[in-house]
Amino acid sequence: MKIIHYYRKTETPHSLLPSIKEQLSQLSSSSKVEDASTKILSIETESCFNVQIDDELDTTSTERLEWLLRETFEKDGLRLETSTFDGDSAGTLVAEFGPRMTFTSAFSSNATSICAACGLTSITRLERSKRYKFTFSSAVSSVTEAALKKMLYDRMTEEEYLKPLTTFESGAKTEPVVWVPIMEEGRKALEKINNEKGLGFDDFDLDFYTELFKEKLGRNPTDVECFDMGQSNSEHSRHWYFSGKMIIDGETKPDTLFQMVKATLPKGVPNNSIIAFHDNSSSIRGYECDALVPSSVTEAGKMEVVKKTLHPILTAETHNFPSAVAPFPGAETGTGGRLRDVMATGRGAYAVAGVCAYCVGNLNIPGYALPWEDDSFEYPSNLASPLEIEVEASNGASDYGNKFGEPVIHGFTRSFGMRVPSGERFEWVKPIMFTAGIGALDGRHTTKGEPEKGMLVVKVGGPCYRIGIGGGAASSRVQSSENAALDFDAVQRGDAEMENRMNRLMRACCDLGAENPIISVHDQGAGGNGNVLKEIVEPAGAEYDIRKVYVGDNTLSVLEIWGAEYQENNAFLILPSSEALVQQIADRENCPIRILGTVTGDGKVVVKDSSDGSTPVDLPLELVLGKMPQKTFEDSHVDNSKLEPLVLPEGTTVGSAVDRVLRLLSVGSKRFLVHKVDRSV
Repeated sequence: MKIIHYYRKTETPHSLLPSIKEQLSQLSSSSKVEDASTKILSIETESCFNVQIDDELDTTSTERLEWLLRETFEKDGLRLETSTFDGDSAGTLVAEFGPRMTFTSAFSSNATSICAACGLTSITRLERSKRYKFTFSSAVSSVTEAALKKMLYDRMTEEEYLKPLTTFESGAKTEPVVWVPIMEEGRKALEKINNEKGLGFDDFDLDFYTELFKEKLGRNPTDVECFDMGQSNSEHSRHWYFSGKMIIDGETKPDTLFQMVKATLPKGVPNNSIIAFHDNSSSIRGYECDALVPSSVTEAGKMEVVKKTLHPILTAETHNFPSAVAPFPGAETGTGGRLRDVMATGRGAYAVAGVCAYCVGNLNIPGYALPWEDDSFEYPSNLASPLEIEVEASNGASDYGNKFGEPVIHGFTRSFGMRVPSGERFEWVKPIMFTAGIGALDGRHTTKGEPEKGMLVVKVGGPCYRIGIGGGAASSRVQSSENAALDFDAVQRGDAEMENRMNRLMRACCDLGAENPIISVHDQGAGGNGNVLKEIVEPAGAEYDIRKVYVGDNTLSVLEIWGAEYQENNAFLILPSSEALVQQIADRENCPIRILGTVTGDGKVVVKDSSDGSTPVDLPLELVLGKMPQKTFEDSHVDNSKLEPLVLPEGTTVGSAVDRVLRLLSVGSKRFLVHKVDRSV
């Protein structure tokens, strides 16, 4: 097994050089980085295709591979083991960045799939790295070089390649399962792992889980079980605040926030609601209509017009924390997660179109000062700036929708930040990344079936990687520079092409109408397998083999396999008699599928490890998912007596006021957001 390298010159984006110069100028005014913007004469770019092969390629295979990698209109631009940057290195800086070694990128997954379809089965991985060559008029400092490199890659998904790759091995070691000594040390043992793993347990949680294991279960938990509960029962996943007891100004309120919301749709009053306050989406009554369905979902065939009742569905969610830490991947996976909410409604549903929205703080656009923006405001170093979020988050959401094939048809954006007379500052420092989806639901698929003993638990979608670790807990705690590394690990990475494959599988099952093999479906979100594989079998329980999970990194620990929030995955229940049909559909759509376990009916979720015979997870669902005690929240009203009436600045005219209003992000043109979306998908 070895890696060969093909280099291909690429056209440098016209905005790259001005953008780099602008960022350097900004850095020089606020740090020790020199203003080297005038020293950069040019930037050249090229791609390097790092091709891992099991066996030497013959002449035919080499020609076929080079045909795939070659630029269509520049057939002579592809070089084997020779970079276009080779030669005189005086006054230049060459830097190369590519995917981290710890996981296979979406590009590689799709590229190797294409190679396999072309008969190039000896190619097992194909990663593309980006190379940059800076030419300077005079020497720059090492600090400036480091700052330049930081602008060129995303440290969450990429790393610098200091020399041509010879292996994709990351050197990571598999961490063993650890037992947490609650029986011996009590709550202190739980506090320790809470701090180490960033589980987000508050005092209520620490007391509850200490009592659960010490008094009720009478054993020490594993670190896998502790991590599981930190994600699955986080505020993000269980909405403790909305369902908690509220005490305001010392007065206990009669209703929870959830009860107040549900009161808008009283029981016993006629309405058109099909799904409300449960499941992954809401639905209202639709009507019978003509629909196109394939004559066969397992082979090529004609489309047929059939009559079916379709109910409109709508789902919405926010992806605020990930979009604040890493705007592009945070927002793209927000879109991906919402798409899975649509397709996992009822026994499966159809995605139709999307809505997106962004609320950020003051943009502080360089060279475009606005009178209401306060340049003295400071922003946390562990979060992206409002301007970066506005641009990159919208890029990520649009990119995912384009690749998946969903048009964005509506949305809004706002920017706000000010200090009120009391001295308190109001601003969207942690942004709102809002995503909503419109879909359609077959009237025969509105109700999820109950899990029954003997049913198979199926996972469909991409492989597990060391990504999205602890997202549920991270989004439920206060962000700070102290836990910035944990926050970064918690953000996911998107693979829209894989989600498209999974959607086609789900769609094929829904097209079968009354013969839909899916009994119940849940999308994978915060908590990863540890959450979705409990929810799908509640209250019946199931037994799983952790080694049946589809993994893309053999160094993953049991904790990471069970708890990582890797994307593009759904779990559903089927009868054993449906296994062959579902496998046929998955094979046709090239969508990975794994049967992880069986519903047991004993009310417990048990995870076995067939590699060593251990049991990392053995939890009664009733105690960790069902009858959880209600939390209490106390608060008081803020004194607003210091608020002052609005006073317009002296000398304000109608023209100047209108000029200000039209410059507001919420009022001005949204072309910069709308026009980058492919509205024809």
